[in-house]
Amino acid sequence: MADNLPFRQIHLDFHTSPHIRSVASQFDADTFIRTMLDAHVNSVTVFAKCHHGHLYYDTKHPARHPNLKRGFDLLAAQVDALHKHHIAAPLYVSVLCDEYAANEHPEWLALNPDGSPCGAGPLDGPWQRLDMASPYQDYLADQIDEVLRKFKPIDGLFVDICIDTPSCSKWSIDAMRKAQLDPEDETDRHRFARQLSHQYMARYNKMVAAAHRGRQVNVWYNSRPMVCLGEEKKFLHHIDIEALPTGQWDYSYFPLNVRFVRTLGLPYVGMTGRFHKSWADFGGLKPPAALMYECTQMLAHGAACSIGDQMHPRGTLDKPAYQLIADVYSHVEACEPWCQNAKPIAQIAVLRSLQGQVNYHPDLTGPEVGVVRLLQQLRLQFDFVGDTDEANLAGYNLVIVPDNVSVTGAIKTKLTSHVRAGGALLLAGQSAINEKGQPILKEMGVVAEGVSPYTTTYVRIAPDLCRSIAGFDHVMYETGLQLAPSHGAKVLARVVEPYFERSWKHFCSHFQSPPNKLSRYAAAIQQGRIITLAHPVFRAYAAHANIWIRNMVGASIDRLLPQPLLRCGGPSYLETTVTRQAKRTIVHLLSYCPQRRAPDLDIVEEATELHDLELSLKLDHAPGQVYTAPDHEQLNFEYAHGRTITTVPTVHGHQMIVFE
Repeated sequence: MADNLPFRQIHLDFHTSPHIRSVASQFDADTFIRTMLDAHVNSVTVFAKCHHGHLYYDTKHPARHPNLKRGFDLLAAQVDALHKHHIAAPLYVSVLCDEYAANEHPEWLALNPDGSPCGAGPLDGPWQRLDMASPYQDYLADQIDEVLRKFKPIDGLFVDICIDTPSCSKWSIDAMRKAQLDPEDETDRHRFARQLSHQYMARYNKMVAAAHRGRQVNVWYNSRPMVCLGEEKKFLHHIDIEALPTGQWDYSYFPLNVRFVRTLGLPYVGMTGRFHKSWADFGGLKPPAALMYECTQMLAHGAACSIGDQMHPRGTLDKPAYQLIADVYSHVEACEPWCQNAKPIAQIAVLRSLQGQVNYHPDLTGPEVGVVRLLQQLRLQFDFVGDTDEANLAGYNLVIVPDNVSVTGAIKTKLTSHVRAGGALLLAGQSAINEKGQPILKEMGVVAEGVSPYTTTYVRIAPDLCRSIAGFDHVMYETGLQLAPSHGAKVLARVVEPYFERSWKHFCSHFQSPPNKLSRYAAAIQQGRIITLAHPVFRAYAAHANIWIRNMVGASIDRLLPQPLLRCGGPSYLETTVTRQAKRTIVHLLSYCPQRRAPDLDIVEEATELHDLELSLKLDHAPGQVYTAPDHEQLNFEYAHGRTITTVPTVHGHQMIVFE
């Protein structure tokens, strides 16, 4: 839902050391703007202040970059050139990273309980971290005020490194005591850090609003935990999802978070980078197919696109980087008529645990990642919904509760109402039981008898659940629950126990103990519209990628959702999303396959071409036409039993199929 946001953005980093001379000495406004126009760019985020703490505009502030030519206003030159050609120019300001302020005022640093700095130490290099409870917050407010006065009306404000930072500086301790919080209590320190972030976000928002007298400005506070967005969207006008897959994010991060963000009701942007690895990878270019994949994945989820670059300290742009960007953004521009105001649609809500997560980067081995990979490979259309009292499950046919969600209070009430209204429910692992070890809903048809004593067991699938994986005892590496059916519930899979728990006392061969006997406990139980899985299948799939788990979960979902929104052939790595405009339904097909070619680095070197792909979309009425976009090739189709069936002749990387 990228309403009112430019679709083809550049985030132009310029974190430039004071030890580099001749800063922006080769900047040429005509070359700068020509490069952006040729690359089909319609928004460039430019730097007012960088992590080094230096300013790049005309100011008497001592933090102005010492090697920026006196009298030269780099930021004004960039903004003026962009505005002259109707390109937006949001402004960038760094918050907790400010090397200049940290060096001038070490008393403003955030401190750990032992007195050591929260960020980099004296000999560590980047980056030191400031304490927003100190006078630094006012120091930054003065800089933001100057930027607003000099450049209003601004197109947007990108406020970076807004990380909750528990601190034991004298400033934080005094503020915590005043707020009746205990500095010795770690929970209170985290609570105060969150409150402090909210306080300065509200303060800076008020400054922006006062400068613009009610005119909306797109303000984004970066580096916040994504799971806080439901609470913090009141501070925001849009959401940026920073996700450089070859940096520290990987290819699971964006689809995981965009499926949560897209339910929050704000416009949103996906951000990647042109770098081979991560930010400021000078001389690093990713393969063209990778950048095309990352940007079209954004479009497929209803997001605008932002590509990160870093301008050379001399103020020049790398021509090959913008040739790469031009190829991608020319395609994005051609796709925009089918992407503007397009809303992703989903039949499945997956509850996402928002409890206790304080980090910007989530655990990419957890159940949520297993959900993303598994459901994407099954072509299912799903959203993540936070497990809060405000969770909205209306409109979803199926709710999935993964292994790490605690079902209590309002969530339990909402699930009960969902089931009683005819909705389907799939529960996995610990989510199926409460704090007393009992089933969370009486409608589940389950008797719970504790946690299995075996680390590793086996699962025997009933033929009527999934014949293709029946007839074999499949290893389950994760510990499950001991569940038995009740009230006439149907067992879909059984647990097979090993001979013994492997230990130094007794072991067999090289790995886990082999299967021995069929247990009286079930691995999958169905009662009406509810299926309960005894094992943490989503965490297991994230960790081990056993295909039988995907097939078992897929077969379970087939029983609960016999008419999925989309059915589509093709290889398992083919990604599908469905979006809707006023009179159109658009299916996005993404045929790319990241490969692990270096430790901790996945590479996409080429798109994979597919031919004669069969596709079936659930629609209330027959469409007037079906065609590919943006090339407008008409496709033959038939409509029967509420489904439109067509064959896509060719998919090369990204293809949109429009039902209109």
